[in-house]
Amino acid sequence: MKKILYPIAALLILMTAAFTFITTQNWKINKGYSIKFTGKYADGTFESMKGTILFDEKDLATAKFDVQVEVASINTGNGLKNRHARGEKWFDADKYPYIHFVSSEVVKTANGYDAKGTLDMHGIKKPFTIPFTFIHNGDKGSFQGTFKVNRGDFGITTPRGDESDYTELTVTVPVSSK
Repeated sequence: MKKILYPIAALLILMTAAFTFITTQNWKINKGYSIKFTGKYADGTFESMKGTILFDEKDLATAKFDVQVEVASINTGNGLKNRHARGEKWFDADKYPYIHFVSSEVVKTANGYDAKGTLDMHGIKKPFTIPFTFIHNGDKGSFQGTFKVNRGDFGITTPRGDESDYTELTVTVPVSSK
């Protein structure tokens, strides 16, 4: 009888652990996220984002970010600037409709975490690191990060070799466990 109970108990423990793993790591992006950008020539927001977030503070080896921002959702508060930003000389939203980040590794830092991976923007893929913090509150949480992107590295505008090549982004993503 004991020989039968041990495998059944082991199976129950594994199933419980697997369920816990899935519920604590798989986060749903909630409404209310914010992607703000500031640069020398334009400020504004991107208003459409989707993606998959797997993150457990206690098991960073399983963390994965796969997030897309819709280029056409850019909003500078100025219709002419929006049209220009979506056009061929800048983002070329028709040809490259998404900015896409996929992490390959997440590491703990003194100030939070770094998501290291590949940023695909304007048809150019480059290694990129996004620093962020995570505030966990039960089955909800919030990812927050501020970082700079050199637009010239991605063929958006002619690089000048100075600070005007960079756009600073501040991202806040509220999440809830799935």
